[in-house]
Amino acid sequence: MPEAATNSAALIQPWPVARTVGMDRLGALSDGDGIYVHDAHGRRLIDGPAGMWCVNVGHRSEPLARTMHDQAMSLSYNSPWYTSSSPSTELAEALATRAPGDLNHVFFTTGGSSAVETALRLMQFANNIRGRQDKKLLVAREGAYHGSTYLSASLNGRPRDHDWMDGADHLLRRLSCPNPFRRPKGLSLEAFEDFLVDEFRDLIEREGAENIGAFVAEPIQASGGVIVPPENYLGRMAQLCRDNDILFIADEVVTAFGRLGSVFASKDVFGVQPDMITFAKGVTSGYFPLGGVMVSAKLFEELRRSNHPDAMFAHGLTYSSHPVGCAVALTNLQLLESGILDHVNAISDYFQNSLKTLEELPLVGEVRGKGLMACVECVADHESNNPLTLDVAVGKRIDDHCQELGLLVRPLINMCVMSPPLIITREQIDTMVDILRQGISRTADDLVREGLWKG
Repeated sequence: MPEAATNSAALIQPWPVARTVGMDRLGALSDGDGIYVHDAHGRRLIDGPAGMWCVNVGHRSEPLARTMHDQAMSLSYNSPWYTSSSPSTELAEALATRAPGDLNHVFFTTGGSSAVETALRLMQFANNIRGRQDKKLLVAREGAYHGSTYLSASLNGRPRDHDWMDGADHLLRRLSCPNPFRRPKGLSLEAFEDFLVDEFRDLIEREGAENIGAFVAEPIQASGGVIVPPENYLGRMAQLCRDNDILFIADEVVTAFGRLGSVFASKDVFGVQPDMITFAKGVTSGYFPLGGVMVSAKLFEELRRSNHPDAMFAHGLTYSSHPVGCAVALTNLQLLESGILDHVNAISDYFQNSLKTLEELPLVGEVRGKGLMACVECVADHESNNPLTLDVAVGKRIDDHCQELGLLVRPLINMCVMSPPLIITREQIDTMVDILRQGISRTADDLVREGLWKG
C-alpha cells in the first residue's frame, strides 16, 4: 500500500495538539489475526489494548465478517424513524433477557459517546415530563471518561480533558476518584470507602436531591487508569441514589460484553442494579460502530403515566439500530457465549497474577485490574506515591520499547493499560508480560542514563 494512503496528513487523528494538528503521523497497521496485528514494517505485535478495549473476539473473525457481508447483501440499511429490522428487534430481545433486573428496553446508538449522551438526554426528558425541571444536575467522578460529545465529555474527569474545551459545567458536580492506590496516606480501605460515600451524601444534602438527576459511573474507571473501587463502594453509592430518587447510570462501554467475564458486569460482578446501562465497544468486538442504552421498565412506566402523553423524546440517530451492526452484535454475542466468557473467567486470575509480578520492578508502583483489563502504573517515589512527573511520557517510552519487542501498549502518561482480546492464551499472556517487563526495564535504564531518575 502506498505510504500516502496509509499515513496521510489529510487524516485528523483523535486528541491532536495545536502544534501538530493536521500534521500527525501515527504508525499504520496493515492487518490483524487473533490477538495479533501487523504494522507497516511487517512486525507482528500482540494487540495489548484490543484496539480500544473493543476487539474482544479477536481480529479476522470469519463469523463476524460473514455476518457483515450477508446482512449487507440482505438489508444494508433502514431508517429507524419509520421502519425496523429483524436484527435490531432480535438483538433488543437478546439484550433485554441478559440485562439485570428490569432493564428490558434498549435504544441503539453508534458508539459509547452517543450512548452516554442518549442516557443523559433521556434523564432530562423524563424529569421535564414529570414536572421536575430543576432535577438536572449530573454527578461524576474525577478520573472518569464518558465520551466526546458535548454532554458526555462534560462528565469527563481526567486531567487536561477540559483545559481547552468547553462543557456544560453548570450541570456538573464532581466527586473524588475512588482510587485506593491514591487514597490519603494512613487511611484504611474501609475508611476511604466511607469517605467516598459520605462525600456523595454531603453533596446530596448541599445541592438538594430535588436538583440532582443522575450519578454516572464506570464500574471500573477504564481510561482513568483501570481504577477498581473499594469492594462495597458501588453498592453503597447505588443505595444513596435509590434513597434520593437519583438515577444510577452505569457506563459499561468498556466492562460489558466479556471484559469482566459477563455480558453485563454491574450486577454479575459488582452486585449493583442500575437504572440504565450504557454499552458499546465489545458489543460488536469493534467490527461495526454500535452502542446503546439499556433502560429500566420502571422509568418508561412513569413516562406513560404522565400528564403529557404527547411529549416527544426528540432524539435520534441516522444509524441507530443499524441492521448490519445489530446482526454483527448477535453473532458476536453467540461467540462470547459459546465459550469465550467461560475462558475469560478461567484465565482472569492468571492474567492478573502474571502482570502483578511486574511490581518487582523499581519503576512500577502498582499493578491493578479485574477480568482481562489491567493497568501498570509507574511511580518515581514509592514512599509518597507521586506520579512520575520527571518524564510524563514514560508510558509512551515503554510503548516504543514494547513495539520493538512485539507488543502494542496503551500508554496513559505514567501508566500502561492492558486489555487484550478475550481469546488470549496462557502462553500468550506469558509472552505479553515478558515483553512488558523488558520494555519497563529498558525505559528505567533510559531514565537513569539521561539523569531523569535515580532508580
